[in-house]
Amino acid sequence: MIPAQFDYLAPTSVDEALAALAEHGDDAKIMAGGQSLLPVLRMRLNAPEVVIDLGRIEGLRGIREDGDDLVIGAMTTHSDVGGNALVAQHAALITKAVEHLADAQVRHRGTFGGALAHADPAGDLGAPALALGASFVIAGSGGTRTVAAADFFTDVFTTAIGDDEILTEVRIPKHTGWGAHYEKFVRVSHQWAIVAVAATVRAEGGTIAEAAVGLTNMGSTPLRASAVEQALVGQPATEDAVRRAAERAAEGTEPPSDLNGDADYRRHLAGVLTRRAVLAAAAG
Repeated sequence: MIPAQFDYLAPTSVDEALAALAEHGDDAKIMAGGQSLLPVLRMRLNAPEVVIDLGRIEGLRGIREDGDDLVIGAMTTHSDVGGNALVAQHAALITKAVEHLADAQVRHRGTFGGALAHADPAGDLGAPALALGASFVIAGSGGTRTVAAADFFTDVFTTAIGDDEILTEVRIPKHTGWGAHYEKFVRVSHQWAIVAVAATVRAEGGTIAEAAVGLTNMGSTPLRASAVEQALVGQPATEDAVRRAAERAAEGTEPPSDLNGDADYRRHLAGVLTRRAVLAAAAG
């Protein structure tokens, strides 16, 4: 199908973009890489009068260090994030997740912040961002504010970003030296995750000192497998110990039931994938 007619704006600064958003209000839609928005427009599931393209705002791109944080601009492409040495060194879980994200064409055009702001519970970046304790810097007419990952994802396709706000950057606490792995289950290559698990582990002498585990598509938002994390601390990084902890992966979750599998199937998958992800992360 052909999208409904709309006006196109391409501001060159965040202030210009915010002004355009304030002027057009509910009639406007923000576009980052367009990999989620354009299909929706083509199918006429959404018909905004104005599309505000952030692609010309150079200040929203790039990856840098800021003390104990790694800062990723919201308009940085997935391919740039996945190939960045700083990300691989300080937030390896993000690198691992990007490897599983769609295909090369989508990674070349899609953006890190756009995917997170889209907030698809089956998307591959929410769980890693949550597990790493990321925070989201959001700009609005009243200035900027920072929202923790635990408060950022609020429902399916819904975040803490207000209608008059724009996500500008994502700050990720450095997890230098932590092992990481993203275990994703799909039936067709490049498919949205049926279930996936993001695990990052700091091991000392074969014992798990710290662990963070995020779950993809096990609820209406990305989730932390807190019971697993607590059960892993102080345990040896062995098959039996990790399996016992992973059995608690589905606690507190509300997975969907659909054509790819019912809720019980996903709960079973969560335990299996958590075991695999944690063991792989602990192995370095």
